[in-house]
Amino acid sequence: MSSTSSAVSNQGFTREQFEERIAVRKQPAWLSAMRRRAMEICESLPLPDSGMEEWRRTPLRMFRLHRFGPLSPVPQAAPQVTSVLGPLLSPAGRLLTVNGRKVAGELSPKYADQGVVFDCLEDAALGPHEELVREHLFSILDAGYDRFAALHAAFWTGGGFCYIPPGVKVDEPLFLLSALEADQSDLGHLLVVLDEGAEATLVSETASVDASGPGLYCGGIEILLKPGARLRFVNLQNWNEAVWHFAHQKAVLQEGAYLEWTLGALGGLLAKVNQHLILDGRNAEAVVNGVMFTENRRHLAYHTLQHHKQPFTRSDLLYKGALQDQSHLVWRGMIRVDEGAIKTDGYQRNDNLILSDRARTDCIPGLEILADDVRCTHGATAGRVDDEEIFYAQTRGLTKREAARMIVTGFFQQVFDRITIDSVREALAEVIGRKVREYH
Repeated sequence: MSSTSSAVSNQGFTREQFEERIAVRKQPAWLSAMRRRAMEICESLPLPDSGMEEWRRTPLRMFRLHRFGPLSPVPQAAPQVTSVLGPLLSPAGRLLTVNGRKVAGELSPKYADQGVVFDCLEDAALGPHEELVREHLFSILDAGYDRFAALHAAFWTGGGFCYIPPGVKVDEPLFLLSALEADQSDLGHLLVVLDEGAEATLVSETASVDASGPGLYCGGIEILLKPGARLRFVNLQNWNEAVWHFAHQKAVLQEGAYLEWTLGALGGLLAKVNQHLILDGRNAEAVVNGVMFTENRRHLAYHTLQHHKQPFTRSDLLYKGALQDQSHLVWRGMIRVDEGAIKTDGYQRNDNLILSDRARTDCIPGLEILADDVRCTHGATAGRVDDEEIFYAQTRGLTKREAARMIVTGFFQQVFDRITIDSVREALAEVIGRKVREYH
C-alpha cells in the first residue's frame, strides 16, 4: 500500500477531528454551537442501510466513511479543472472551491454596489453579512434527517453564499465551480437567498480534478425565495466514476415566487440525492428539469418531493434518464398536498431509456393528497431502444453509435426544450452525446 493510501485510510470524521477543527477554525460562537449540536446527532445515528425503505435500492456495502476525512488540504494554486458550463458563460460573478475550500472568487462591481453578495459561505459568516447567514443557514435543512445530513451540518466547509437584495435583477449568471482532488472530501454548503422581487440565474457545477481518483462529496443546498422572487438554478453533478456523492437539497418558495431548477446527474460512482421543493405561498410556481445518464457500474438515486403547503400553487417536474452497461438508476418521487392547499396543480413524470440488457432502473412516483379541488398527476416509464429505429437510421447511412446517439438526444429533447438557458441546454446535449457508446 502506498504512503498516500495509508495516510488516507487513517482519516475519518471522528470526534477528535471535529474538536480539532472547532479549535482552529475562526467562526462565531453561534456557528460553533450549531456544529456541536449536529455532531451529537451524527454520533447518535448509524449509516443508512438496506433495511431502511429510502435506502433499500441504494446499497452502501462498498462505502467506507473512514476512507475520507474533513482535513482536506487547501491547494496552493487553483488546479486545472475541466468545466462543462464555465467556458460557455459570461458570468456576473465566479466562485471556485477545491476540496471544499475557497480558491478564487469575484463579483462584478455593478452588482456589488447594489448589495448583491456572492462569496464563500464561511467568509460571509465572519464578515459584514454574518447576520444574514445566521438568519437563514440551516433554516430549512434538517440536520437530523440521516447521518449524512448530520455529518454535513457538523463538518461543512467553504461553500457558497448568494444573496440578492429586494428588487435587484442580476442579468448575467453567477457561476460556482466545486472541484475535488483525489482522496479528498468536499462538504460544501450552498445558501441562496433572493429577497422580495429579486431575480437571478445561478449555475453550480461539480467536477473532479483527477480522471479516476476517489473522493467524497457530502453537501447541502438551501434556496429561499421571498415573495415575488425569481430564480433560474442549474445544478450539474459531473464527478468522475470514483466519487461518492450524498446531498440534501431543499427550496422554499414564498408567495408569488418562481423557481426553474435544472438538474444534471452525469457522474459519480454512487449518488444519493434528496431534492425537496416547498411551495409555501400562494401562486408560487416551480419547474424542475432533470437529466440523468448512467454508465459502467454507476448508481444514481434521486428522491424528489413537491410539497404544496399553500393554495393556488403549481409544480411541474420532468426527469429523464438513460442507462447503459451495468448501471442502475433510481427515482422516487412524491407530490404532497397539505390540508387546505386547494387549487394545487402538481405534475411529475420520469421516463427512462435502457441501452443495455444489464442496466436496471427503478422509478416510483407517488401522491399524498389531503385537500379537495386539486389537480395532481404522475407517471413513470422505462423501455429499451427499438431495434427497428436503430436499423432504420443505419439504412440512412448512420453507424450504430451515431444512431444510438441520435435516439438518446431525441429522447432528452423534451427536457432540453424546457431549459431556458441556451448554453446549458446545448452543453448537456453535447456531454450526453459523447457518453453514448455503441448500442447493444
